[in-house]
Amino acid sequence: MGSPSSRITLAVDAMGGDKGPSEILAGIAKSASFVPRDLEFQLFGREDELSTLLSNEPSLNDLNVTVHHAPEVVEMDEKPIAGIKNKKKSSMALALESLKEGNADALLSCGNTGCLMAGGTIRLRTLEGVERPALCTIWPGRERYFTLLDAGANPHPKPFHIVQNAILGSNYARVALGLVRPKVGLLSIGTEEGKGNELIHDAHEMLKEIDGSIVNYAGLIEGFQIFENVVDVVVCDGFVGNIVLKACESLSKLIGSFLDEELKRNALRKTGALLSMGAFRGLKQRINPEQFGGAPLLGLNRNVIKAHGSSNRNHVSGAIKIALDLVQHDMIGQMLEDVKGANEILRPFHSPPTQTSN
Repeated sequence: MGSPSSRITLAVDAMGGDKGPSEILAGIAKSASFVPRDLEFQLFGREDELSTLLSNEPSLNDLNVTVHHAPEVVEMDEKPIAGIKNKKKSSMALALESLKEGNADALLSCGNTGCLMAGGTIRLRTLEGVERPALCTIWPGRERYFTLLDAGANPHPKPFHIVQNAILGSNYARVALGLVRPKVGLLSIGTEEGKGNELIHDAHEMLKEIDGSIVNYAGLIEGFQIFENVVDVVVCDGFVGNIVLKACESLSKLIGSFLDEELKRNALRKTGALLSMGAFRGLKQRINPEQFGGAPLLGLNRNVIKAHGSSNRNHVSGAIKIALDLVQHDMIGQMLEDVKGANEILRPFHSPPTQTSN
């Protein structure tokens, strides 16, 4: 794995995403202001197309970029396992192979989430003791940022998977947000004991068992508390997490469009909007998700970062920053230690299946 003193290589699925490889390359160019000078970008995609784009992007000349030909592309509508297995020469599959073989320290993709998760699980395997990976996202809160997982990797978890999400999310919050003992909350329909379904009830009891020794568990939280910074890590299943994520994204766009319409309704409001431009810029910066443009697929043996399918160059640049943070802080090593400790404590509650060697 990479370290602050060693050269870092980032494999990039250049063909994934709705905006195509041109926007991904523009994001790489934008990252030049903060990436180490010796960082290598491995671009996987159609060689002729990528070479043309590189020649038209002179700002990339100062970066260490290599192109690896991948004639196939995993489309957004392909089924997870079939998409990755049937297209072994796709940009996603070859980038995963580079990561698996140790030729890269992390992988970034804006492509099909299900295929990336399936490919990562099958080819890279999960960490010893971890049963299912989870997508972890960073959100703006009233006073500070917080993490939420699972954002869609595992929509049908068992209680034990929820508990492991808490461990994975806590470690990511330490690295990404600089928190020493992040507080963990389990998302439910109420904060009273017994609230929620059987999944929540069982996960809640298991989290209480590892509170203090493995995670800093604060108990159940409700939906209206998510953005109040009651906790630093919001834990839920992938079904709920993905709905929350997309509903909030849609609501944010709706409020923005409403505000834009109202500010342009008459000349007086337009004048007021101009006078308030500084405040609007400040608000945009506070809720801007671009600096955390990628969600790591936590729980795998290697660092995999999933950016949104519609990511622009700013999101891609933010995702590159996340990839660097994960490699430089050796988050995987600490996760292994915490998962091992939790599994020992929770053995009476759950017997993890025997994991085959990689």
